[in-house]
Amino acid sequence: MVDPVLAPGSSRSIHQSGLALRHWPHWLQQQTTAELQPEHLLTHLRQEIPWQQPKIRVYGRLHPIPRQSCWIGDGGCQYRYSGLLQTPEPWSAPLLALRQLLDGCLGCGFNSLLLNRYRDGLDRMGWHADDEPELVADHPIASISLGVSRSLRFRPKPAPAGHGDAPPFSLELANGDLLVMDAPTQQHWLHALPERRRVAGERINLTFRRIRTS
Repeated sequence: MVDPVLAPGSSRSIHQSGLALRHWPHWLQQQTTAELQPEHLLTHLRQEIPWQQPKIRVYGRLHPIPRQSCWIGDGGCQYRYSGLLQTPEPWSAPLLALRQLLDGCLGCGFNSLLLNRYRDGLDRMGWHADDEPELVADHPIASISLGVSRSLRFRPKPAPAGHGDAPPFSLELANGDLLVMDAPTQQHWLHALPERRRVAGERINLTFRRIRTS
């Protein structure tokens, strides 16, 4: 069930069995700090982030992932994704300010950030859950969208881990939107960003996480 958005700046909640989402449309545009406005952040990320396009092995052959990415975090926040060990880049000043804002607004303690850059509608992300063992399982994941609007799809994991009778659905995420995925969503649901051939523009997604550190 989706709660209606009652006024600009309010959030809506999406709850199904094993799934809990909170969505704030145009959240960034409502912040007063100039460096955290979407266009300023997009310019910063395009020019200052050391984007990479790592290769992953599929059926014995190496293929570049269909997007660019960058892993940022505190010292010791290493992260393994698709067999690749990610060593964090340092925080830039705007991204550190955004992290501190989210910590205050959500009452969380994020220590890492995964950036994904979808250069056009051909770049994509397949079905997955953010449930790697390095992640603190009961901690929220905060996702901020920049650039063109794209649809994030959700579907339950197969039983018994998921809720197979729940219908899949899509959530349109626009420039400046904030989406929070609360526990136990990652344990029971998958999400994906599908290819959209008619989309010509760029989207950058920032997902703030909490990694276990020794």
